[in-house]
Amino acid sequence: MNLKRRLIIANTLTVILPVLITVLTSLGYIFIVGKIANTEKSFSNTEKLATLTFQLIGNQNGLLRQNPSLVEDPTFHSQLKEQVTNMNGEVVILKEEKIVFSTMDLTKIDVVKLLDKQGKLLNEGLKINETMYNVQSVSLRDFGRGESIFFLVPAASEFFNLSSFLIFNGIVFLLSFLAINFMVSYHFSQRIILPLNNLQQAAARIALGNLNEEIVEEGDQEIRELCRDMELMRLKLKSSVHTQFKYEDNRKMLISSISHDLKTPVTSIKGYVEGILDGVANTPEKKERYLKTIYRKAQQVDTMIDDLLLYAKLDMNQIPFNLEMTDIWEFINDGLQESEPEMAQDNIQLQWQNQLSSNWKIPLDRERMMRVFMNILDNSRKYMDKEKGKIQVTLRETPTSIIIEIQDNGAGIPENELSQIFERFYRADTARSEIKGSGLGLAIAKHVVEGHGGRIWAISHKNEGTSVLISLPKGKKEGPLNRTTGKGGSFVYEEDFDR
Repeated sequence: MNLKRRLIIANTLTVILPVLITVLTSLGYIFIVGKIANTEKSFSNTEKLATLTFQLIGNQNGLLRQNPSLVEDPTFHSQLKEQVTNMNGEVVILKEEKIVFSTMDLTKIDVVKLLDKQGKLLNEGLKINETMYNVQSVSLRDFGRGESIFFLVPAASEFFNLSSFLIFNGIVFLLSFLAINFMVSYHFSQRIILPLNNLQQAAARIALGNLNEEIVEEGDQEIRELCRDMELMRLKLKSSVHTQFKYEDNRKMLISSISHDLKTPVTSIKGYVEGILDGVANTPEKKERYLKTIYRKAQQVDTMIDDLLLYAKLDMNQIPFNLEMTDIWEFINDGLQESEPEMAQDNIQLQWQNQLSSNWKIPLDRERMMRVFMNILDNSRKYMDKEKGKIQVTLRETPTSIIIEIQDNGAGIPENELSQIFERFYRADTARSEIKGSGLGLAIAKHVVEGHGGRIWAISHKNEGTSVLISLPKGKKEGPLNRTTGKGGSFVYEEDFDR
């Protein structure tokens, strides 16, 4: 239930229920008190009295209308007495203040009271001899006579009167109104105030840094939505804090890794410079060899710094990609031809298989994607542990993407380390100093591939090598495939190669 509907229902119940309770209680009051006060009999007697009055003067055939002098007839008096006795009532006939006939003892004061009631409505109460009567008067002045007839029937008990009835109803309404308000307020607090208090406590815990306690959805629709948003905020804050801690750990690891990776070449440079300064390189040939070694180590440091700066910029998305439509077959072929001499020098054979059914042009940043391709080839070369190495590059397609697979027959990567090789400074080989490089190659590759909307992952073939796969979104088909065989060294194009 939403909050607006609950407020409408609460306000409606606050008004309707007290009124309904008051009406039902009033009916019960009338029934019970009526039984106690014998009001039913009083009403019946009053009704009989009205009938008698009608018979006397109520129509043209009324007795007194036809013969007003009957008011002095003792027989008529006896008949009236008999009829009012059946009503437990009394009859009094007055002429001015003189009693003509009466079935009850009256004082002068009582006579004055009766005359005061003359012409007034029935049920106007009159107390005589400690008894309350309803009085009905009949005047004969319109018939040329001065007499007046007064009929008196006992009234209902004073316990049942309009004032007490109204007071009772007022008290019932007030008490029921207060009770309903209390119940509605309590229910309202349970469904609204309590969830808001819980939400406030949750916000206070979050402010104090406690992000582990779940915020439960409770209350009405709007409050549940607020709880849901607060829970999403808590989860995002928790994730943000976790990421912050992770970045802090990465920063510490970064400093440690940079220090470790830079220490080896810098130490070598210092050693060779000291050798030159101390005169250890005492021949021109030896000095030249020392200087070349210093230059190579400086180049290694420079490459590491460049990779580090590039990774930092990629990690912060500060480098835009210059995408252009590129024939993927030609792109891979150019990279393989560039790598072939170095591979041949290390006795590694390149095998190249194109399984595409058509020529495809896809959007690439040629410079950065070529660096990715060359980094993967270079890693396969560095970690090759076979006398006759082999690297096979396969180009194939799926309904939505182009797949580039680079498989080698090198040392392979343990299964439990596959998910880590794309992290910065990670090497599957624990002997870090034995492998040249910054340790950022595959981390940079991951950023670049993902920046192209693609994905990169690795598959281990246990002791038979590793496959690195790159998936890139398809671009534009450019007609039938035009296969061209690569040339030079051990670079072999295999049209029908089976793995």
